[in-house]
Amino acid sequence: MKIVIHSLLLLLAAGTYAQSPIDSTQLIKDIQTLSSDKYEGRMAGTRGSRQAQFYLMGRFKDAGLSAYHNTYEYPFYFKQGEKQIMGTNLFGYIKGRSDAAIVVTAHYDHLGIKKGATPDSIYNGADDNASGTGGLLALMAYFKKNQPEHTLIFVAFDGEEEGLQGAKAFVKQPPVPVERIVLNINMDMIGRNDKNELYVCGLTPYPELKKYVDDAVSTGGAVKVLSGHDKKEEGSNNWINQSDHYEFHKLKIPILYFGVEDHPDYHQLSDEFSGIQPSFYYQSVLKVLTVLQSADKGLK
Repeated sequence: MKIVIHSLLLLLAAGTYAQSPIDSTQLIKDIQTLSSDKYEGRMAGTRGSRQAQFYLMGRFKDAGLSAYHNTYEYPFYFKQGEKQIMGTNLFGYIKGRSDAAIVVTAHYDHLGIKKGATPDSIYNGADDNASGTGGLLALMAYFKKNQPEHTLIFVAFDGEEEGLQGAKAFVKQPPVPVERIVLNINMDMIGRNDKNELYVCGLTPYPELKKYVDDAVSTGGAVKVLSGHDKKEEGSNNWINQSDHYEFHKLKIPILYFGVEDHPDYHQLSDEFSGIQPSFYYQSVLKVLTVLQSADKGLK
């Protein structure tokens, strides 16, 4: 396994800046860990989910993320048929120079274990969405060392796969008044794309955010940032309501959602760490960082 990781890091080096703002070694370690069999597919309310929570809270603590109410854990409940499931959102913040807040999100849950499947029965969810969660941790580490203008709230959502349950719970009881939230940046599937295309969804309803996205486009690099999947006429290809950012959008909070178009391993047992494209993943996180930096400086 050490040989595999070393090879991946060599691949990353080709796309790494001389002094990178993102720790590529830790980025790969986080996605590999979260998508491992140990966490049993991270389905909300399961043992594997709880194990993933312990890992994430340890990483929150390592990064120095401040906690509201002395805890990172915020349980919520939702119904699944006749069963009541407990999900757990994990979040904290980095104090900015302003009390206005940007909420940065990714869901850490996935589909759990497929009954009767052999020999592989675990939905590892490497791209969906260990990739976004790893990006969340990387951005957190950067801004802890570089104080933002806005207060940044970092949220790892649970229950996204069950109908955005964690996001619904968060916006019902946010840690700061909704009026203080000026933007949600959401990451869901940012770890691989054969065309080197990373989409940003949200510019059609919120065109005022385009100037911040343009900063990421102008940095160049192998990963192309494309705008789209946010028009009503696109039907099922409209991503506005397809991940956690939708709950912010419904409250008229501006959103930017970063993700890739579906690949053959989407919601399959084959969405494993071996399918992640390290250079694409690393550069995608850098693109999101550039947009967040720009929005943090430009938004009032």
